Amino acid sequence: MVITKRFIAGAICPRCAAMDRIRTWEQNGIRYRDCVNCDFFEQLPIEDEAAPEIETRVNRPRQEQKGDELQTVKILDPKGPSRNT
Repeated sequence: MVITKRFIAGAICPRCAAMDRIRTWEQNGIRYRDCVNCDFFEQLPIEDEAAPEIETRVNRPRQEQKGDELQTVKILDPKGPSRNT
């Protein structure tokens, strides 16, 4: 069985602080991470149940749009009112 190890883009090693040197792979229900720059190695169990997703403006249900509410906009001259007297 061939195990594919993949680098994690932008990941920083917690031990040596090198960027783009962490790789990850899964084997027998365990996720592994290591650094090719130092001797950092970590193993984590893979959880079957996904953690609940944090609510953001992207995944939040869209609020119902209000009816045809129109507002009048008055444009003001930054120099003030004209004085043609």
